[in-house]
Amino acid sequence: MKKSTRLVTAAAGSLLALGLSAAGNQALAAKKMEKCFGIVKAGHNDCQTATSSCAGTSTVDGQKDAFVLVPTGTCERLVGGSTTKG
Repeated sequence: MKKSTRLVTAAAGSLLALGLSAAGNQALAAKKMEKCFGIVKAGHNDCQTATSSCAGTSTVDGQKDAFVLVPTGTCERLVGGSTTKG
């Protein structure tokens, strides 16, 4: 597995774990977050896109219009990450 793929997988897994716990939800609300497009694994997006109806329904890895919320300043450091729709 490439280093960039491991980084994206680790970031997405960490965000998913935080989202599943009540403490994680409070922590996310307390931090400044930004939308990060282009790094989402299929089925792990945070909201609807032009081609999928709701959260968790993106159809391909790296879908350019699907996003996940990440701490502000993190997205631009992730390979393939962008704060604007691709």
